[in-house]
Amino acid sequence: MNDPARIPVIVGVGQINDRPETPADGMHSGELMVAALNAADEDAGGGWLAEAQSLGVVRQISFPDLDPLDTYVAERCGMANADHFQSDKPHGDMPIRLLHEAANAIGRGEIAIAAVTGGEALRTAAARARAAAGDGDKSNALGDLAKRARPNYPARYGLRLPTDVYPLYENALRKEWGQSLTEAQQETARMWSAMSKVADGNEAAWLHRPVEPDDILTVDERNVPIAFPYTKLMVANASVNQGAGFIIASLAEARRRGLPEERLVHIGYGAAAKAPEAYLARPDFTTLPSMELALRETLRLNDVAATDLTHAELYSCFPCVPKLAARFIDWPEDRDITVFGGLTFGGGPIANYMSHAVAEMVHRLRGTGDKGLLYANGGFATDHHAIIVSGSPLPGHRFPQDFDRQAEADAALGPIPELDKEYAGQARIETYTVFYKRDGSVRGGVIVALTPDGKRTLAAVDPTDRATLRLLTGDGTEPVGQSGLIAAEGDLRVWKAGS
Repeated sequence: MNDPARIPVIVGVGQINDRPETPADGMHSGELMVAALNAADEDAGGGWLAEAQSLGVVRQISFPDLDPLDTYVAERCGMANADHFQSDKPHGDMPIRLLHEAANAIGRGEIAIAAVTGGEALRTAAARARAAAGDGDKSNALGDLAKRARPNYPARYGLRLPTDVYPLYENALRKEWGQSLTEAQQETARMWSAMSKVADGNEAAWLHRPVEPDDILTVDERNVPIAFPYTKLMVANASVNQGAGFIIASLAEARRRGLPEERLVHIGYGAAAKAPEAYLARPDFTTLPSMELALRETLRLNDVAATDLTHAELYSCFPCVPKLAARFIDWPEDRDITVFGGLTFGGGPIANYMSHAVAEMVHRLRGTGDKGLLYANGGFATDHHAIIVSGSPLPGHRFPQDFDRQAEADAALGPIPELDKEYAGQARIETYTVFYKRDGSVRGGVIVALTPDGKRTLAAVDPTDRATLRLLTGDGTEPVGQSGLIAAEGDLRVWKAGS
């Protein structure tokens, strides 16, 4: 029989949306974290934080001058006895990793109470930056983060932010799955419309504006193109002030404090793996063995199938991610992929989105015999972590549990094309995207191409090259697989369609 002192359960969750009339007057990230953790403590009946032995803080980017924030949060939450630390990266898998690591620490008998929190105040940070620099300044923390990064080969061709890179997967996957552009966009529109309706029914979500599939597909001043084929309503909404946190404890501690069993959510097994960090050093843009292993292993370890799950949160920073995840686990298209509302409508507080998903999953599972899947993605489709949680006990589960599936993920990688940064000549399109200005006009694009000898290279798209833009953004000939000519023009290589 399992020792209750080594069975991890989630006992409290808390969330906060900070929306002052004047955005510059909002809380900073640390204040959001403190408010969220205090809400989680109240949700659990109070008195947990003062006796917690561990505090994990998800790294934020809104207020870089405040980092690290773990000491700040610990002091203001009265966590004098807690070993506190901050995650090494602001990646979206971190809340699930910290949840899993806390469960393992309880399973080893090292601690009885742990807390996890995160928060982002990009809305307030941007407003303060504009006020300091003048109304014309459009700087933001994401853009500033990209500017601070060391200039490299992809950045020379416009590949800096997640909004630049994830479309490479979307366009390649469309061809791989045999979809037309219209079919692929309609799949996105149905998925995102459904998420908007989940968010509308969720008090903690940032946006309460349900939209229909046609709204997702219609390009207008409220839904401008970002990077082909994504529009504003298809990408994460980072302009939020949101915080969330949760408290994990041993079953023995929860019982000692008299917490009703129906308030407890049990933690199941999970799996994690990473893709090569350099996305140009991956075999292709249509497979992600790390994601596939994290998801399928999580189901296998818990002896469940998608049909056994009542709820799922499939990370939704960009459509290609939940589309892939859903296919890996055979998740039916007519079922919701979120309990929170997705990163567009629920809110996209950078690395801490999944803390909100944890909170909403707990609300749905309490007092039931249901199970839910939490799948998190971080970086440029780099970090993948999934875990099962349950409203009822999981008798066969014992912690600690080794969630690392990196060896298997590395073994599943196929051959990686050599990178040729100086190539000029005939090549074919492996994938691509087109970048847009704020007014919806084209500012350029990038082709990821394969040379005749199988090497990978990049080429820029001239924003005045109408023939190439028609090929890349029209719904006629599929661009992926088409041949063209890469020509040297100054420091860049430029794509010429049909040459």
